[in-house]
Amino acid sequence: MMREMSTSYGRSAGGYLWVILEPAAGIALMSIAFGLFLKSPPLGENFALFYATGLLPFVIYTEISGKVSQTIRFSRPLLIYPKVTFIDAVFARFVLNLWAQAIVFCVVMSGIIWFFDLGVSPNFAAVGMSVFLAAFLGLSVGTLNILLFAFVPVWERVWSVINRPMLLISCIFYTYDGLPESIRDIIWFNPIVHVVGLMRHALYSEYGAHYVSPGYVFLCCILLWSFGIYFLRLYHKKIMNEL
Repeated sequence: MMREMSTSYGRSAGGYLWVILEPAAGIALMSIAFGLFLKSPPLGENFALFYATGLLPFVIYTEISGKVSQTIRFSRPLLIYPKVTFIDAVFARFVLNLWAQAIVFCVVMSGIIWFFDLGVSPNFAAVGMSVFLAAFLGLSVGTLNILLFAFVPVWERVWSVINRPMLLISCIFYTYDGLPESIRDIIWFNPIVHVVGLMRHALYSEYGAHYVSPGYVFLCCILLWSFGIYFLRLYHKKIMNEL
C-alpha cells in the first residue's frame, strides 16, 4: 500500500494537494463559465454545488477504473513473489484510490457548502450509496479492462476514445429530466447517469430522481466484475507475459 501511495501521488505534499485541487478547479471553472450564460443551474441556485454533484462521482469512477486497469502492468515487480496475487494488487490499487477519492469528495463538497453558506441537509445514506456504486463500477470496469488490454491491445486506444464523450452523456452538465424522452430512453442505460442522479437526490431534497435504479448499476458491476475476475484467474500468468 505504501508503494502504491508513493508512486501514485509522490512523496511530497504537493502530489496529494493536486488530487484535491484538480477537481476543485474544474468545478470552479465550470461554475464561472456557465454562470456567465445562465441565470441559474438546472437544479437549485448554486452552480458549484450542481456541478460538484455530477463531476465528483464521475471522477471517482474514472480515477478508479483507470488505475485498476493498469494494475498488472504497474505491479508486475511485486507479482513475481508467490504470496502476492493479482487480486492483492487489484484491491491495493482499488482501496488506495477509493480512500483518496473519498477524501477529495469530502473536502471539496464540504468546502463548497461552507464557502457559499448553503443550507444543505445531505441524505448521507444516498451519498454513501452513490460513492459506493461509482467506486464499484470503476473497480468492475478496470478489472475487465486488465483482461482486454492484454488480449486486445487496440482496445486501450478504443476505450480512450469511447470514454471521451462520457463526460457529456452522464448528466453532469444537465439533469436527466430536462432531456427529451427519446434521449432519456437511451442514456438511461449509462450506469453513471444513475450514480449522478442518486448523488443529486442526496444533496437536493426536492429532486426525486425517480429514474435512478441502484439495482441496475449493481447488476452491471457484478456482471463486469465476475467476468473479469473469472478470466483473470485463468489467464493472469499469460497476461503478465503479454503486458
